[in-house]
Amino acid sequence: MFGDMMGMMSKLKEAQKKVEATKERLHTVLIDETSNDEKLKVTITANRTIKTIDINDELLSDKEMLEDYLILTINKAIEKATQINESEIAAVAKEGIPNIPGMDLT
Repeated sequence: MFGDMMGMMSKLKEAQKKVEATKERLHTVLIDETSNDEKLKVTITANRTIKTIDINDELLSDKEMLEDYLILTINKAIEKATQINESEIAAVAKEGIPNIPGMDLT
């Protein structure tokens, strides 16, 4: 029994290391989101860190419009990044979960 428990603990620790490595790798995964008319482009990581914002000069003359563009485009980028982040972390975590009888995690 203790051998099984030790094996499970080892697998859980390994899974935790893989999750941490995946989180680090997600810092390098870049997501580009562009406004519909391509006047604004945002690049963020899969960990939801903004890397760049490119603004067309036309938007600089209208503060309110620029704010609207930023909100919409950044929110779309964050949504995509969150989906990628969650699916990547879930996949790695699921790999490392030991097969415990009675617990169907699929």
